[in-house]
Amino acid sequence: MPSMPEMISTPWIVWGMALFLLKHLVADFLLQTGWIAIGKQRSRGWLVPLALHAAIHGALTGLIFSIFAPSLAWIGLVDFIVHSAIDRAKAVTQSRLGFDSSHTGFWWLLGTDQTLHHLTHLGFATALAISQTL
Repeated sequence: MPSMPEMISTPWIVWGMALFLLKHLVADFLLQTGWIAIGKQRSRGWLVPLALHAAIHGALTGLIFSIFAPSLAWIGLVDFIVHSAIDRAKAVTQSRLGFDSSHTGFWWLLGTDQTLHHLTHLGFATALAISQTL
């Protein structure tokens, strides 16, 4: 298991979570066009819309780290990969099970998707806080 310092900056955890939640709002909702949202769900032709969507997430994460912890800017690439995997897994599962917004399973998948993204952000905020503590 990775080790963490016994004490890390509480303000940096709080500000980091706020930054990454705001980043998520911007990237997942404000900057996600209909073309991206529908395209990344398709069974074919999904790669470009998904890559663009994940690239927006990765770029914004990279920007946050570039400003506050430049040596960790590479975590933007991690966000690109993780966000892509989560969104693609959701799309494939939704398609295979035939869920649309009228199915309870659709909402369970959406909630799971968002929870996984926020847990990722908790990891990023923790990395940011640790970098500010050392």
